Amino acid sequence: MMQAKGKVFKYGDNVDTDVIIPARYLNTSVHAELAKHCMEDIDSTFVQNVQDGDIIVAQKNFGCGSSREHAPIAIKASGVSCVIAKTFARIFYRNAINIGLPILECPQACDAISQGDVVSVDFSTGTIVDETTGQRFQAEPFPPFMQELIAAGGLAGYIAKQNEKK
Repeated sequence: MMQAKGKVFKYGDNVDTDVIIPARYLNTSVHAELAKHCMEDIDSTFVQNVQDGDIIVAQKNFGCGSSREHAPIAIKASGVSCVIAKTFARIFYRNAINIGLPILECPQACDAISQGDVVSVDFSTGTIVDETTGQRFQAEPFPPFMQELIAAGGLAGYIAKQNEKK
């Protein structure tokens, strides 16, 4: 069963890929190096405060802008276990799933959850619980195929596992 639990970092509408990982750091594909600069132009304390398992909650159109895979890679490499938003830019959504970063759309949760709350997520059921307030929310759960893909660390890991079965 895929689950996550962590402290929330909350952001607004239209968090674009240039804010998630500024273009000045795109001269590397080293995941740990990208993580060092994740969210720094919108939240200068993010990198110092994020811990493994923490969760980003945002409003509409998260991940808009350029189609760079660096953005979800930087988020995942920083230790974030998932992103919950009202809506995602379609290319960000696809890139996140491809690299194994779980993302969920749940407008009600995004409105109710606050910065610093502790949230748990069950990806197989789509249940989101704000552990701080006790509120429960329902997102669309991942279908089994996507759960396998994310559990494998993304598309490359999934394909490698499929090839091992042959």
